[in-house]
Amino acid sequence: MEREDVLKSAMAGDINAFQTLFAEFQNQLKSYLYRLLTDRDDVDDLAHDAFIKAFANISTFNQDASLKTWVFKIATNLAYDHLRKQKRWQPDAQDRAADLAISSEEIRKVFWMVHDTSPTGAYEMKEHIDYCFTCISKTLPIENQVALILKNIYDFQVNEICLILEKTEGVIKHLLNDARNTLTDIFEHRCALVNKNGVCHQCSHLNEIFNPKQNQQEELMKLELVKASKKFDREQLFALREVLVKSIDPLHAAGTDIHAEMMKCLRTAIGEKSDFFEERQGKAE
Repeated sequence: MEREDVLKSAMAGDINAFQTLFAEFQNQLKSYLYRLLTDRDDVDDLAHDAFIKAFANISTFNQDASLKTWVFKIATNLAYDHLRKQKRWQPDAQDRAADLAISSEEIRKVFWMVHDTSPTGAYEMKEHIDYCFTCISKTLPIENQVALILKNIYDFQVNEICLILEKTEGVIKHLLNDARNTLTDIFEHRCALVNKNGVCHQCSHLNEIFNPKQNQQEELMKLELVKASKKFDREQLFALREVLVKSIDPLHAAGTDIHAEMMKCLRTAIGEKSDFFEERQGKAE
C-alpha cells in the first residue's frame, strides 16, 4: 500500500495500519522520552500510552502537521504530566550520584555485574557525554528542555515545535536561545574535557575504572570535543557536543545498561527514587 493509503486506513480505524506508521518513529520517540524521563520503564509505559491515546483520537488528526509531530505532541503532554511534580535537577546531580556509589559497595557491585555480564554494559566516553547531556538538560525548565531536544537532537523545525508546545514562533526561539545559553555556561564551567579548570572529570575517572588497560590519552583524543577545546569558542564546543549526542541512541548503545544503572543511582541520590534496589527486588519477587 502507498503511505497515503496506509494513513487513510489508520484514520478509518485500522490499528494495523496505525501500527505501521507508528513504527516509523517509535524508536526515536522512545529515545526522546528517555531524555525527558530517564527511566526505561516509564518510557515504555508512556510510549504505550501515547500509542493508545493517538489511535483513540486519530479521527481528530487534521494533518496540519505530520503524524509524527502530532504523536510527539501527545507524548510530550504525557511526559509533562508525569514530570510536573518533580523538581528540575541541579548541575551537581551527577556528583551526588558518584558520592552515593562511592559510599555503597552494593551499588558498585551492581555496576560491575552489569559491566561484566550485559551485552550493553560497556563503558565508552562518548556515550557518557550523551548521558551527561541528558542529566544537564534536566536542569532546564521543561519547555526549554523539550524545545532544545526536539530542535537540536531530533531535527524538528521551529514551526513543528510551535505545534507541539502550543507556543508562538517568537516564544520557541526565546526558549531555544535561553536553553542553549544556560547549558553552554554549565558545560563550560563543569566539563574538564572542554575547560581544563572544569570541576567534572567523571568521563575520565569512569574510563579508568572500567577500562583500566585502555590508553587514556588516546581515548580522549578520539573525541572532537577534546581536540577542538583549545581552538573553538564555547558555542562551537556546545554545537560539537550536540553532534555527538545526536549520533547516539541512549536506549540502543554499547553502554545502555550500565548507564541505566548509573541513572538509577543518580535518581536515588537526588531523592526521585527512595531505594536504588526497589525495582530490582520487585522484579525478583
